[in-house]
Amino acid sequence: MCNLYSITSSQSYVRELARALRDISGNQPPLPGVFPDYVAPIARNNGGTRELATARWGMPTPQFALKGRNSDGGITNVRNVKSPHWRRWLGVESRCLVPFNSFSENEVLADGSRPPVWFALSEERPLAFFAGIWTPQWKSVRKVKEGETTNDLFAFLTTEPNREVGAVHPKAMPVILTTPAEIEIWMTAPAEEALKLQRPLPDGALQIVARGQKKDP
Repeated sequence: MCNLYSITSSQSYVRELARALRDISGNQPPLPGVFPDYVAPIARNNGGTRELATARWGMPTPQFALKGRNSDGGITNVRNVKSPHWRRWLGVESRCLVPFNSFSENEVLADGSRPPVWFALSEERPLAFFAGIWTPQWKSVRKVKEGETTNDLFAFLTTEPNREVGAVHPKAMPVILTTPAEIEIWMTAPAEEALKLQRPLPDGALQIVARGQKKDP
């Protein structure tokens, strides 16, 4: 599953492509490596307005999976949207766009190492979005040393991989939105229609742009 991605496009371009009418995200630097629980930009529906904001990567973990644990680092990738745990966040008000330029999957090598392999739509790494969900002001213990905190949280949907990703990680790839029409469907359509976007990109739509590094250069 995707637990590392980059977002290096300018804040103004992210805002433009997401058609965000409000920006409360502050001054956003390039993020060549976004890891789980990092704070990163999202474009979300909030109070009837699409806005660019920031949130921590990792939605609340289902209660059954937290037994015996004293912290919840969050779920970064969401596959089973039929689960009651996730259905509550599939409405328009809980959907978001997660901007990215490239993402990585770990390749398991014969020596047991798992170096990251970076994928993008092309060598130029054009801006695109993961189909995401978010929830506001969630109280939890993300890290024991922090204690209880209150955070806006996000994650994004995954699906079966296309040919390029499947050759490295055969289980899943992120749900990726590449056109204005897909962006608008995800952000405005009823859930039944929007979830039709939970499908892999066509074979040949992605290419490997880097290997072996924790940040996409």
